[in-house]
Formats: sequence, C-alpha cells, structure tokens
Amino acid sequence: MTADGKSDLLIVTKAKELCSYIIAVTQKSPKQFRFTFVSRLQNLALDVIEKIYFANEIYIGKGGEKNVEKRLTLQHHALTALKIIAYIAELAMTEKCILFKQYEQIAKLTTDCQRLLGAWINSDKKRLSS
Repeated sequence: MTADGKSDLLIVTKAKELCSYIIAVTQKSPKQFRFTFVSRLQNLALDVIEKIYFANEIYIGKGGEKNVEKRLTLQHHALTALKIIAYIAELAMTEKCILFKQYEQIAKLTTDCQRLLGAWINSDKKRLSS
C-alpha cells in the first residue's frame, strides 16, 4: 500500500521485498565486505525500486506516445540492475559474504522481479501498438 491508500503494482511489491531481504541479509555480512558487496547490493536494490517508481509515473496512454521511450529506458535500467544484483549476489556467496540459502532467495526474488518487469514492458508495448 502507498501512503495515499492505493495498492502498489506487483512489481513494486516484489522489488520492495527483494530490497528488504537484501538489507536484512547483508547487515549480518562480515565487515570486510561492507564497501564491496554489501553497499553495491543495497544500492542496486534501492535503484531498482526508484527506476520502477519513476517509470510508473510516466504517462503513456492516449497522447503520451512521446513518453514511451523514457518509460522503456527506466524499465530496462531496472531490468539491468536486477541482473547485476543476481551476479553480485552469486559472487558474494562464492566469497562467503552471504550464505548459499540467502543467495538462493535473492536469485528467486530477482527472477520474480525480472519476470514481472518483462511482463510490464510487454504490456506497455502491446497497449501502444493497438
């Protein structure tokens, strides 16, 4: 739910879940990884939410065709950040910054977010082509 009582897009809810999980897990990571894996994972997770919110605020309905490129760019930036999160999480697991089960959960959440984001992008493209 947002502050104004409206419910979030499912992608927003999942991205928030991913971000919360990453922050909780990395708080317990060894201090030696604080400025490498921990800060990168946390910042990228926050970036994903930011890009999704910015993209959702761009109107692309009737008469909003000129905004399509801006929205798609933000959506694709969020998608790329999710791929980077998955890679850094794998590397963090390999280097013993996070546990294997934590990596698995991050991988699952990033995959869910990528799938939902891809569906949103496809939905926007279909809506515009009709």
